[in-house]
Amino acid sequence: MKKVLFWILALIITLLSATYQRLTGPTYPFSGKVSFLGQEIKFRLPRSAENTDNCRVVVRLPENLAGQVKGYLRFKRYKTRQPWNILSMEAEENRLVGFLPKQPAAGKLEYYVHLLGDSQEISLTGEKPIIIRFKGPVSSPILIAHIITMFLAMLFSVRAGLAAANWNEELAGLARWTALLLFIGGFILGPIVQKMAFGTFWSGFPVGHDLTDNKSLVAMLAWIAALASGRKRPIKRSWVIAAAVITLVAYLIPHSLLGSEIR
Repeated sequence: MKKVLFWILALIITLLSATYQRLTGPTYPFSGKVSFLGQEIKFRLPRSAENTDNCRVVVRLPENLAGQVKGYLRFKRYKTRQPWNILSMEAEENRLVGFLPKQPAAGKLEYYVHLLGDSQEISLTGEKPIIIRFKGPVSSPILIAHIITMFLAMLFSVRAGLAAANWNEELAGLARWTALLLFIGGFILGPIVQKMAFGTFWSGFPVGHDLTDNKSLVAMLAWIAALASGRKRPIKRSWVIAAAVITLVAYLIPHSLLGSEIR
């Protein structure tokens, strides 16, 4: 019964960490709200898009503002001194729709959404632009397999850490499964996904500074060390706990932070 409770706890921790990572990541849509012409306007702006087509940006307006408010996109390539480009947004019923031009894989744009009406103007995000990164299409089976494998790696990592705190549980099997899943997800499927999306298999140490790659590397090294601690004797529980904590911290780092980019 105790083992079942540990698995349930491990699942809860894994789900919470995965949710936190996704919601805080730099590619998750940016949501907010502003007050304009006495009305509250909620918005959700994309920060990631496939480069198979231009990126659609939509702002929904309150019904009583439809037809009274115009909008435009102001954008340029990220981290360049290029002049800003202006594109008008089109009105579609109670929505304003604009399109950001597609970029090469790993290409980024910084952009603002401006609203105009009754001699007033507002930027939805104030003085801070939205950064959007474009990516190539990724095979759904490969992507799903990568996500599931990394989720299971985290689940087994947490479970191994809990087992290490329980002196009656055997650790070697859980540690081996964690290392195997992490290797498959982070060093086989992960590079394939990254190659499809951004044109490179690996952009972490020593060739780059991609945190997604680097945190997988750190977690993998932690579990290799934990397994090595039991090479000639029972695996050290303190090393397993340390590896589990390192992996949890790594998973809490937002996905795609300092990810691949071209300018």
